[in-house]
Amino acid sequence: MTTSTHETRIDVDPELPLVRITREFDAPPAKVFRAHTDPELVVQWLGPRGLEMTIDHYDCRTGGSYRYVHRQDGEEYGFHGSFHEVRPDQLIVQTFTFEGMPDGVALEKLVLEDLGDGRTRLTSTSLVDSFADRDAMIASGMEVGIREGYERLDELLARS
Repeated sequence: MTTSTHETRIDVDPELPLVRITREFDAPPAKVFRAHTDPELVVQWLGPRGLEMTIDHYDCRTGGSYRYVHRQDGEEYGFHGSFHEVRPDQLIVQTFTFEGMPDGVALEKLVLEDLGDGRTRLTSTSLVDSFADRDAMIASGMEVGIREGYERLDELLARS
């Protein structure tokens, strides 16, 4: 386990039921994008440490879809969605549904910005139906999963 030198910012919007995540990586946009779109890489970093992840399908292209499951201590947590727009090295727009709350569909937008010198800024927004849904998402422990996942992504990017 490594300690990242980059802060993961997680902010809630006061006027919209939206969560914004900002994070820098010491890797070019093409590498960060590939880590988000190649299922063999996604399974190595997405989510908190200690969970096992399996991917049912992961077709990261405009019009594609995905489903994966995290497992821990006999519990399973399924997630699925559709990819609405995928632009290599720049943008992924998708829906995200936690199967434990099937009516709580989020619209997510991930933007990669080339900072030069082999660095990338990732900005991800997640828009949900209500402030109550947003607050429940925050209270679910998503912050730990995001921070640990991005630490794991740092480790993966450093190896590749």
